[in-house]
Amino acid sequence: MTEAAPYPPHVLVVDDDARLRSLLARFLSSNGFMVSTAADAAEARRHLAALQFDILVIDVMMPGESGLALTKSIRADGTGGHVTVPILMLTAMGETRDRIAGLEQGVDDYMAKPFEPRELLLRIGSILRRAPPAEVAAPMELRFGECRYDLSRQALTRNGEAVHLTAGEAELLRQLARNAGEAVDRSVLSVGGDEGSNPRTIDVQVTRLRRKIEPDPRQPRYLQTVRGTGYLLRTD
Repeated sequence: MTEAAPYPPHVLVVDDDARLRSLLARFLSSNGFMVSTAADAAEARRHLAALQFDILVIDVMMPGESGLALTKSIRADGTGGHVTVPILMLTAMGETRDRIAGLEQGVDDYMAKPFEPRELLLRIGSILRRAPPAEVAAPMELRFGECRYDLSRQALTRNGEAVHLTAGEAELLRQLARNAGEAVDRSVLSVGGDEGSNPRTIDVQVTRLRRKIEPDPRQPRYLQTVRGTGYLLRTD
């Protein structure tokens, strides 16, 4: 992290382990990073096409396209302008040949699972200090229907007009946007800076927020309920 950065460094964590994704998202967020997560390469590509990232943390072993294949393609075609973005590879494999394979595909650093989150934090910081600043930062904007949400300014617009959000609505949208495309457990959501908010309060804020972003709040397309878990913000 550098003092000159106009917004917190944005990390994309790509791992098919939902528990690890959630753990890393909370840990990195609490240490000053903006975090997005993806469960596989396809979801990662959607994030890369829409958002600017300062570093990618990618697991090697994933169903479908592997982390190595995803890294190779990013280095080859620079999806979303990320051809030079730093990449830290995570893997359960610790053999030398696996580390070499990652480095050959353009990985900047390599960590074997299991690992200490604190060490990951230190390695990310080290990589970012070595990385040259991006010449042009792409807009950190999420799009859903008629709405646009600027993650760096935490500003919501609808059809180009600014949408007023209460403190609770703003905090809820910030948390859901930070994990766009992934269900967020109601137990970890907070509103108005109130950690561990009452679930009923969360539900009320969701209802209010839907009125501001959904074409039909009674049949939400973007702010969706995930039964048994919580809520999910789906983007275009």
